[in-house]
Amino acid sequence: MISRKNPDALTLMLPIIAAIGILAVTVYPERVARAEEKSTSDTMQNDETSNTSPGRPMVESIFSDMLILRNSSSARASSWDQSGANVDFRTIPPGETLELANIEGAGCIRHIYFTMIRSFSEPGDPGFLRDLVLRAYWDGETSPSIETPFGDFFGQGHGRIRFFRSLMVTVNEGAELLGNKASTLSVGFNSYFPMPFSDGARLTLTNEANQQMQAVWYHIDYEKMDHIDPDIGRFHAQWRRNNPTKAIGDAINTPLTGEKNPDGAENYVILDAKGHGNFVGYFLNVHNFFETWYGEGDDMIFIDGEAWPPAMHGTGTEECFGGGACPNIEYAGPYTGFHVIGNKNYLGKTSMYRFHVADPVRFQKSVKMTIEHGHANNFANDYSSTAFWYQAEPHAPFPALLSREERQPVAGDDPHDRAYAGFAKLLANRTRFFKHFQKKGIEAPKDVQEEIFTDIAAEIAKAFDAKDYATAAEKCQTANSKLESIIGTEEQP
Repeated sequence: MISRKNPDALTLMLPIIAAIGILAVTVYPERVARAEEKSTSDTMQNDETSNTSPGRPMVESIFSDMLILRNSSSARASSWDQSGANVDFRTIPPGETLELANIEGAGCIRHIYFTMIRSFSEPGDPGFLRDLVLRAYWDGETSPSIETPFGDFFGQGHGRIRFFRSLMVTVNEGAELLGNKASTLSVGFNSYFPMPFSDGARLTLTNEANQQMQAVWYHIDYEKMDHIDPDIGRFHAQWRRNNPTKAIGDAINTPLTGEKNPDGAENYVILDAKGHGNFVGYFLNVHNFFETWYGEGDDMIFIDGEAWPPAMHGTGTEECFGGGACPNIEYAGPYTGFHVIGNKNYLGKTSMYRFHVADPVRFQKSVKMTIEHGHANNFANDYSSTAFWYQAEPHAPFPALLSREERQPVAGDDPHDRAYAGFAKLLANRTRFFKHFQKKGIEAPKDVQEEIFTDIAAEIAKAFDAKDYATAAEKCQTANSKLESIIGTEEQP
């Protein structure tokens, strides 16, 4: 209930209400709406009386896409068990590709959902995030319009799970493991980018790991339409990485410097696309190797081949993502977020996002989206990104996707990385602990279970919740040492 006694409820609801309103206006544009409601009715063909005409109060409602009755129908491609049983997932052997959907005709994907478990014996393993590759092809094309590591498409940029909610991408929790949100049994990945097509859509997921992906559940929700108007762009997503970037100048790896960047030529490139389209957002990931603020780098967006300085020139990394100066506190909003901040001293992993839903960056011939890595590119760090845009086909060839080995995240020695590595090891040791006693044919000692999996696990969860990663790493090390003193350190056959 929202009342004067509970003002926080209204405060929390306001950005959600605003986001829904903007989504209704911007994500479902008028031209798509007209394509969906093609009709032989003379009145429906008249712009002055159609459901998409301006000046009609019901159409201007923030919920108009739910209100308007269209000549289209909804459908879903999913992993459901077509025998009627409950084995509603798919398995992907090493090196193989699962075809997620092969849709005929015209339509628009509205929502994509996944949850998955790499190994039922070791749930919570996030290694698949950069081992799997998501691809999509529109209108019979042979060169994919989407090609990214699976996790990076959903903002999981360092091969590590982080839950967050935004307007376009949301990552939700499953059942906690050892009472700790640092890892859950499985994770709900959701994308709400509209993905139109006029002559078919094909989506695939490739397992480039050397182990089987045991369970992949998915939904691809879409609308079937008569046609798509010719001025509707196709959705694209592309991943890039530079590890490490090249530090330039005399004052390297330091926040404030008198160096100048006269042309942006050495900036990190997020996207370099050719054609007519709209750039609509990106995830950016930085593994910072230094205990200092790394984000004095400006974004520079070069449109239609313009020379430096571009018409869109920023003032610092945090400004791109809607934050205050030098953020070291995580946040996630409808359009902007710093959803991963590993350590308050800026060392280690960070991830951030910006969605241009209400303010797409429009280009007629080309767009080159770049950002400095430190002021005047004076930092040598690990940068990776996923760019999202719409454009008329054909698109320019994508850079070759890095190999699985080249995609793997950097293993840091900072408190944040040690805590997550320690907890992953604890989950693996927990599995080995029970297998150890099962093999002996005896019950695992209850006093050890209570001490490690209840008492110490609760302390670890509390430290993670407080983002006290140093304490979390220390407690994980204690728990792992106790377990390994019983079961040894070698893997069980």
